This record gives sequence, structure tokens and C-alpha cells, in this order.
Amino acid sequence: MGKKSNAAGKSLVIVESPAKARTIGRFLGAGFAIEASIGHIRDLPQGAKEIPQRFKGEDWAYLGVNVNEDFEPVYIVPKDKTQQVRKLKALLKDAKELYLATDEDREGEAISWHLCEVLKPKVPVHRLVFHEITAEAIREALAEPREIDDDLVRAQEVRRIVDRLYGYDVSPLLWRKIKPKLSAGRVQSVAVRLIVERERQRMAFVAATFWDLVGTFVEDGGANFEATLVSVDGRKIPNSRDFDPATGKLKNANLLLLDEKQAEALVRRLTDAECRVANLEDKPYTTRPYPPFTTSTLQQEANRKYGFTARRTMQIAQNLYENGHITYMRTDSTNLATVAVKAARDLVASEYGKQYLADKPRVYQTKVKNAQEAHEAIRPAGHPFEFPVAMREVFSADEFKLFDLIWKRTVASQMADARGHRITITVEADGAVFAQSGKTIEFPGYLRAYVEGSDDPEAELADRDHVLPAVTAGEVLTCSRLEPKRHATQPPNRYSEAALTRTLEEMGIGRPSTYASIIDTILAREYVFKIKRGNVLVPTWTAFAVSNLLEAHLPDLVDYQFTAEMEDELDAISRGEMSGAEYLKAFYFGNAHPGLKQQLENKIDEIDARDICQVLVGKPDGAGEQAEEIYVRVGRYGPFLQQGQRRASLPENMPPDEVTVESALEMLEKAAAGDEPIGICPDTRKPVFLKVGRFGPYVQRGTADDDEKPQNASLLPGMQPENVDLALALKLLSLPRTLGNHPAQGDEVVAHNGRYGPYIKCGDETRSLPAGLSPLDVSLQQALDLLAQPKTRRGAARKKEPIKTFDASPLTGEAVRLLDGRYGPYVTDGKTNASVPRGTTPEEVTFAYALELLRARAERGPTRRRTRKRAVKKKTAKKRTTRKKTTKKRTTKKKTKKKTAKK
Repeated sequence: MGKKSNAAGKSLVIVESPAKARTIGRFLGAGFAIEASIGHIRDLPQGAKEIPQRFKGEDWAYLGVNVNEDFEPVYIVPKDKTQQVRKLKALLKDAKELYLATDEDREGEAISWHLCEVLKPKVPVHRLVFHEITAEAIREALAEPREIDDDLVRAQEVRRIVDRLYGYDVSPLLWRKIKPKLSAGRVQSVAVRLIVERERQRMAFVAATFWDLVGTFVEDGGANFEATLVSVDGRKIPNSRDFDPATGKLKNANLLLLDEKQAEALVRRLTDAECRVANLEDKPYTTRPYPPFTTSTLQQEANRKYGFTARRTMQIAQNLYENGHITYMRTDSTNLATVAVKAARDLVASEYGKQYLADKPRVYQTKVKNAQEAHEAIRPAGHPFEFPVAMREVFSADEFKLFDLIWKRTVASQMADARGHRITITVEADGAVFAQSGKTIEFPGYLRAYVEGSDDPEAELADRDHVLPAVTAGEVLTCSRLEPKRHATQPPNRYSEAALTRTLEEMGIGRPSTYASIIDTILAREYVFKIKRGNVLVPTWTAFAVSNLLEAHLPDLVDYQFTAEMEDELDAISRGEMSGAEYLKAFYFGNAHPGLKQQLENKIDEIDARDICQVLVGKPDGAGEQAEEIYVRVGRYGPFLQQGQRRASLPENMPPDEVTVESALEMLEKAAAGDEPIGICPDTRKPVFLKVGRFGPYVQRGTADDDEKPQNASLLPGMQPENVDLALALKLLSLPRTLGNHPAQGDEVVAHNGRYGPYIKCGDETRSLPAGLSPLDVSLQQALDLLAQPKTRRGAARKKEPIKTFDASPLTGEAVRLLDGRYGPYVTDGKTNASVPRGTTPEEVTFAYALELLRARAERGPTRRRTRKRAVKKKTAKKRTTRKKTTKKRTTKKKTKKKTAKK
């Protein structure tokens, strides 16, 4: 008899992750065996290698979707999932029934459906749905199991197919017209367009300067307050919003625009003027608590408050959910279950007092109409709620922060309104009017527990309480100081992750549960990078080129309204209100509106790559009509500046809005200076140049027109281009430099400047030069002393500990590690290495994100490296071919001459 599995006679429960399996296992008895599917077990083929043999001849095979037969998808079990599928089949063979307990959203429903399709169970199948992993929720789910929701499954499948058609048909166009390894996506490309449009606004922005006055006024009792000038002789003083960002001019010509001299003259005019309280306005105000968190608002608030990326927030939230501490974290709903409302209200009464409790339970209605997500907001699991302080030892630091945030927001949602007064004092002095507003909090209400964007509600309440002195209308005040103040308008802010998430949600584009992966993708594809100044998303020039192409030639695909309507239609499929097959047919083949396939026809021939890969910087002022415009061009090897015949490389991390006409001219001048020699080499009589390339400054001897290839040498670490003269350039070009012979071995000792820094070499032995010891100056004795020391190998003795170590890779079986490399952090699974995108900190790299980076890198295939030997062979072969052709030409000429002579 065969060996029985540990599910023999038991009910098999399948969930997505081992963590979730462990938590559920605490609440189920001995009659259940619990196993994880480890995410999706089936998917569309990822490339030609995964396409089943029987489909390889079909014209649609590259898509993995049969577009001719109702868009039937071709599903395969990836290699890394075959072992887990075998394990699940073995467990199911001995089980008496099957419970599918995957997440309650669209993705979870699809995973359950795929499990049924692959495992083909012959025992009763039940679908378990719960939005929190607690004993009570599990009991209720077991008592009321349901069938798999086919509408939700089809909705997920249609979304997956739409994204495949979009990505696999549009991306190759980008490869042909811009550069390889780019990608397009239904939400991804719209997000990139948003970021590019904001940068275009910043590039077109014209700053304006304006002045006003700040006065310090003192009442009879000695209390003082500051007020700002708002009008003079009936004419309003402008603020930043009154200027046109494209021109820097006032939108309303009736406003009074002061310059510095006018502001100083006004100070002199008002010095002895009588100051009187012209008006006193006191208005009560009430603010209501924020609704409990949805996926989107949690991501935004965690980004604002703690700087967490969307990916980091979702990873922490998933850990909290799978370990039974919060409800399901992918939701558009702001609703709270009745038991949760009661738990929150009980906490308000016990922790803050009954005066802080709302008169009746608050009910929050969600504005989102889709029905496929969870039906409750994100809140602490169970009832009564766990106290954050009691869980501090259980949670990691970041888990505690997020749980505390969720707890406070949930409790605050059932608290009383905050009440107070807004007071505005208006002061008049010789036709000039000053104003100041203050606010007093009469009753803090919900603010006692939670203030949006603040870590410390108590400190925030103190800051918000801006008390003005008690004055009366008509009261005479003393002006103790008048100070002119300069202001400048600012360009629109770039998108942070929180701002991008909020904008996409407000526009109805995509779903909050996908925003984290969208941001990961545009960072990984290098459409955007982050700068520390504000931790914002900056588009690359490649993003400009992609947006140029899509806006000009496939405008519907990045149209905001069109994309939002797509989202509504996909939601309608999830509600069973629309046919998935009909929708896909209209999207791909078209009906009243051209479909994707029709829109892409003939685009290869229509699109001018040069046109879409250029961005106009501008034309130099005062240079006349003959002056040529300056462009940024996106080449296959990076962006560069071009003005006529002049070119210059662009620094890799330079934000596009900093590439102005002035900065571009400066870079072009420097590049042109590199075309002028800094001197002539006395030995070879060849010109010596100082140039700047993509990877930094270097010196060059000779030109491309010479018979021999020009000799290049990089500057040494710490060298500045402005300090390089002919003598220093010749020293750099003298490397490698022979110092002498080793007294014992007889081999030459040579100083080099290599890819990884300066070093010395003797035979097969090498030693890095320490900081402060230059290969230009190192003596033979110093080199011999270094060679006498034991070698410290880069990989062994100086091996660095991993920054992070994750679980084993499902592909290689080795632990996935985050390492600090020479060119920045990277992740590895023992077989594939993938760089972490610029701007992403090691703290933000999760196991899931590491697997995504490794998958994307593996898809691109191995890097093609041409060895020096191959390059030399190729060059030699080329020379031989050229010689043969030259010899052939000479022979032909000789034969022609002989024939002519005979004639």
C-alpha cells in the first residue's frame, strides 16, 4: 500500500501563503489539513518558450490568448509551481472535502478557480470567505460556505487578458521606435503620462516675484500679533495663485503688484499712520472625523507620515492581515461591521471619555461602485480590538507604526466632531489693509486620537491652536514694525507616491490594490527615478519619448477619460452586467470605435522615431533667427543634447526641468571645449583632449580620423576636470606605468588605473592602491611593499554581509539576498542578479519586490558582453577584408591599364 498523506480522512484547506496557513491553523481542529498554493498556480505563458507546442504555429501564439476564438486564454503551470501542484494533488487524493480559503477579492477568487481547474477534485468543494483571520470569522465562514463566483473570476481573467493584449502588442512598438526592453501597460502608461505632464508644466513654468508687507501690531495690554498686507487704496495685493504659471504675468491686471522699491516706499508712507482695528470676524467651525482606511488612503497616509512606499505599506499590511491583526487590506470600502463599530465606540468611551463619543454610530458610505473588493474598511481584527501598546513586543517597528495608524483611524472614526472658532482681525492704516487669521479649538473631539499626517496628536493640537489677542473693532493699535517681504511663485509639485495614488484614484484609473505594483514597474523600467529632495517621482527622458509616441499615435490608450471608462466596464463584468467576450472583442477588434489591433496597424511605418525621441529645450535669447534650437534626444544608449552639429551627454540623474537653455548651452560649450585640444603630445605630435562622456570626464590622445584608435584614460578618483592640464593629461595617458622589475621574480611591476580603481600588477599578482597613493606617483619600493602583503580578495576576505536575506527562490531553491554591490544594491537568487532601481532604499525591498525584479531581469536574457579577444579578432578580420578589397581594386586597375595599352 502507498504511503498516506497527512490529509488522509481530513478536510483540505488551501490558502495562498504559508503565513496565512499558519494563522488559520491555530483556529481549525485536527480534522483539517492546511496547505498554501503560494500565489497563482497557473498563468498565461511568459514567453515563446512556455507556449505549448500545439499552439506555436498560430499567429496569436505570442499573446498566449486565442483572439480568434472568444479570446480563449492559454494557461500553463509555471515550472516553479509544478512541485507545489504535485503536493496539493497528493494531499487532495486522501482528503474527504476541499475548502478554498483564498482572499475574498478578484485575485483570490481567480486563484480558487484555477485550483479547481488544475486539481480536478472529486470530493465536495467549498469556498470559504472571510475578511479577517479570527476564530469567529473562520467559524462563520465554515458555517456558510459558498460557490466560486464566476463573475469575479471572469472579471479577473478579462483584466489579465486586456493587460496582456495591451502590453504584448504595444511594447514591441516602443522597442522598435525608442529602445529595447521598454514596456507599456493599461494603467502604467497613463501613470507615466501624468508624471511627464507634471514635469512639462515645471519646464514651462515662468517664476514671478512680488512683494508685500508684514506688520507687527500691539494692543493696549501689550499683546502683539503679526498681520500681512492684503490691499492698498482698494487694490488687492496678489498671492501666488494670481499669476499665470506659463507666463509669470498677473491673471488680473487690477491687482496691485509691488516691487521692492514700491514696498519700501509704502513702509515710509505708513510709518506714522494711525492703525485701527477695522473689522473683527468670529466664525464657529466644525470638522468631522475621517472615514476608516481603504487601501488607497492607507497607502497615502503611510507615505505622508512615515515615508513608506506603496509597496512597503502593502507588504506590512499583508503581514498584519495574515497573522490575524487587521482585516483584509485590499478594499475600496469605508464601511465597518456592526461589531467593529461597537468595539470602536467602547474604546472611545473607556479611553477618552463619553464626551468624546459621537451621539450615534457613524456610517461611512463608499463612493466607489465596484463590488468585487472586500466589503469592509481596513481595521483592527476581532473585537474588542487589540491595543497597539500591548503588541509592541510582537510587532516589528514598521508593523507597530502601521497597526497604530489603523487603530487610531478606526477609533477616531466613531468619535465626536471637533469644534472651535476662526477669528480674523483686519487692521487699516492710511488706506493700507492688513489681515491675520487665528483659530481656537473649543473641543478637540476626534483630533484627540488622530490627526491626519501627524505622529503626535497632542503636539499637533497645540500647533493648530493659533490664539490672537482680544481686541475690539475700532480699537487703536501701535505698529511696532513694518517689514517688506519678497515672495516668488513656485512650479507645481512633482508627484510623490501618495499624490500619484490619490490622483489615479480620483480619476478612476486602475484599482488601489494595483497601485503598488504599478509604481514598482515604472521604477524598475526606469521611466521614473526618485530624488531625496522630497522623495518625489521624476520622469526620465525615456518616459518623455514613450509619452510622445503614445499621445501622438495611440492617444486613446493614454486618454484619462477612456482609461477610466475601461475601469467602469471591467467592474461591470465583475457584477455580471456585461459580457467579458464582447468587451474583449470591442477592445481588440473594435466596433463603433477602432480597436487596439486596428490602431496599431501601419504604425511601424507611420512613426518617425527621430520626431518622438526629441524634446525641445528652446532657442538661445538674443542669438537672432539663425540660432539653432536645442533639443534633448533619446538615443539607444542614453539621452543627449543636440544643437545643430553640436552634441553633449546629459548627466544621468539630472531632472528634466533643470535642463534649461542656459544649462544646455553650458554643457554644449563644455563638450565643444572637449573638441579643442588642451595641447599637443610632444612624443606623438597628436592632439590631447579633455572630454566628458556618459560615465564622466576623461582625456584622449588622437582623433577618430587617425590610423590608430585614439587612446583614452579616465581621470583618477578625486580629480576635477578644471585642474587637468596637458602635463597631467599626459601622465594619465602614460598608464599603465612600468615601475621596474621585481628583484626576486624578475617580472615587471606595473601601475594601472582600472575599472575598479588604481592598482599594481606583477606577473599574476595584483594589489589595489590605498587611498592617497596615486598610480602616477607610486614608487617601485611602495609597490613591492604592497605586493609583500597578503592579498585581500574582493570576493572572500572583504565579503560583505547581505543587507537582507529572504526566503528561498521558487526557481532556484536558494535564498534570495539583497546585497550592496559596487554600483549600488542588487538582489540575487544565486543564478540571476537584478539591480535595485535608483531611488529605492534597501528598506523598501521586500521578498515579493525582489522576485519581481529578478523575474523582469531574467526575461531580458543574458547581457551580451564582447570580450577584448573577440573585439580584436573582429577588428583584425575587418582590416583583412578591407586589404583584400583594396588589393582587388588595384589588380582590376592594373588589368584595365594593360588592356588600354594593348589597344
